[in-house]
Amino acid sequence: MQAEDDDTAAADRALMERVWAAPVLAGELPPFDPDTAPARPGLLFAGWLGRALGDGVPEPHIVTLSTAAADGTPSARVVMLRGVDSADCAVVFAGDRLSVKGRDLSARPVAALTWYWPAYGRQIRMAGPVDLLGAEATRQDFLARSPLSRAAAFTGRISTPLSGQEEYDRERRAAQALVAAEPERVPPTHAVYRLRAAEAEFFQARPDRSHARLRYTRDGDGDGWSRILLWP
Repeated sequence: MQAEDDDTAAADRALMERVWAAPVLAGELPPFDPDTAPARPGLLFAGWLGRALGDGVPEPHIVTLSTAAADGTPSARVVMLRGVDSADCAVVFAGDRLSVKGRDLSARPVAALTWYWPAYGRQIRMAGPVDLLGAEATRQDFLARSPLSRAAAFTGRISTPLSGQEEYDRERRAAQALVAAEPERVPPTHAVYRLRAAEAEFFQARPDRSHARLRYTRDGDGDGWSRILLWP
């Protein structure tokens, strides 16, 4: 056991040597002047996202969603952006109400979203209350997906144990047949969520490490915002 532990420790050290040698902020980073940023953070978010899409940044619409269970246990996972309300600084994502994120949001309807685009050295964070959207929004969201995506939602029982690939393949075939036979069917546990940011933070890395960090805070529950520069 000691020899195995020693080998593992040596492998860890070698791995970390490679980590520290990996390039950081190696690309051409875009400029960002916080003084010229719009008064509303949703507009800055839309501008940054639009540029990332236009420049071909890989999957800029993919975001890390962080939630907490009723007892405070945190969890995070990657989800897809499903909608944007830039005027109100609100974003939409979807999931299954029986998943860990669904149970967390039922117990504590607040969350944080984090985007990171290494090619730009940009990070965006939004945090705030989360609302469950209605049946029609849920239906439209689900039926806009590809048949393969819809079949995946009908496959098995999310976040529960899976015995193996054979069980998965069997459930997958059944789900594909269901979607083909009933293309308008929506899982009863499919949910669409809207996070209305109470705060939004924008981070722009710079090659000389004089990074810029701008935070917006919503004024109460209204439409006004205050903003402040933070030490990075």
